[in-house]
Amino acid sequence: MMPSAFRIATRTLVVGCAFALAGCSVLDSLPFFGRGSEKPTPAELPANPALMSVRPVWTARVGAVNFPLTVAVNGTTVSVASSDGTVAAIDGASGRDLWRTNVKAPIAAGVGSDGKLAAVVTGTNDVIAIAAGNELWRQKLSAVSYTPPFVGGARVFVLTADRAVTAFDGQSGRKLWTQQRPGEPLVLRQSGVMLAVGDTLVVGLAGRMVGLNPLNGSVRWEAPVATPRGINDVERLVDLVGSVSRVSDVVCSRAFQAAVGCVDAARGGVLWTKPANGAEGLAGDENLVFGTEADGKVMAWRRANGERAWVTERLRHRGLTAPLALGRSVVVGESTGLVHFLSREDGSLLNRVPTDGSAIVGAPVVVGNTLVVVTHNGGIYAFAPE
Repeated sequence: MMPSAFRIATRTLVVGCAFALAGCSVLDSLPFFGRGSEKPTPAELPANPALMSVRPVWTARVGAVNFPLTVAVNGTTVSVASSDGTVAAIDGASGRDLWRTNVKAPIAAGVGSDGKLAAVVTGTNDVIAIAAGNELWRQKLSAVSYTPPFVGGARVFVLTADRAVTAFDGQSGRKLWTQQRPGEPLVLRQSGVMLAVGDTLVVGLAGRMVGLNPLNGSVRWEAPVATPRGINDVERLVDLVGSVSRVSDVVCSRAFQAAVGCVDAARGGVLWTKPANGAEGLAGDENLVFGTEADGKVMAWRRANGERAWVTERLRHRGLTAPLALGRSVVVGESTGLVHFLSREDGSLLNRVPTDGSAIVGAPVVVGNTLVVVTHNGGIYAFAPE
């Protein structure tokens, strides 16, 4: 699988990987430009204006990352993982390891953490819980998962590719419940949506945001962000993709290459949806929601009504990550390892910094006042923007 920063196509390619248990095939958002066509040329970058200060703070390393990594942040702790089975908790201020272990299996999804308990999913369909660098338990799943486990309320929740959500006891690994939804013929090899809003577990199931009771898995509400359309399974795929933008009870998310929308997760009501053609998650603040489109446009929508606030095409076809709203900037990584800082007001370039030349994987994160990004080659880079 290619790093997420390479997912730059407006169409997709089905790969022949069917799960006997999941009953579906995997869809990678890999470049696909049609027979005889060529990969679009990335936009040339102007001189770096360096309109804001960004200084390096520390660097660290894990192994190469070939899965849809989510970097977990809890207080001052950053949790990361690599394809070779390494899982590490790192101090966000210094880059020093708090603990590091290897689960002895390739990792397919992670990291989920509440600051005390971390969880990952392996390519052999095991969910593994880790505390202070020690494995607590591992349990076999019904199918593969590409979404990091959600850890909260002394439970570990897992979303698998067969559209099942399963809850495990955080200390013992005992299965507590499973909520199974009808399966679709395709599923994305990409991180989905799972988070807590109040006492509700919010999960993306196909094109719908679903609120579950975390105690027993019962459905409290469903809110459609996108409706399947088209004449074949590829065109009808509308999975919700992580990350999301949450402000209070309002959660805004992206349906893969279909729409962006915001949902009131307290009552399950759709506030607005707008057509959009992207494959990566969203970020935002009280006023705006930010996203990167499949062709490299960076866009801002007004949080109140979904109307477009601005769009910039300066990074077209550069293989962008999901964005991060940070201070006066919107931060995106790209396929050459550059990290771009755009103005939150209009998308103009403020600064850019290099890493190791390999693609930035996963969305950038912030721990305290420090920006952290991870590269495909396993570099972990921390910067302090003004």
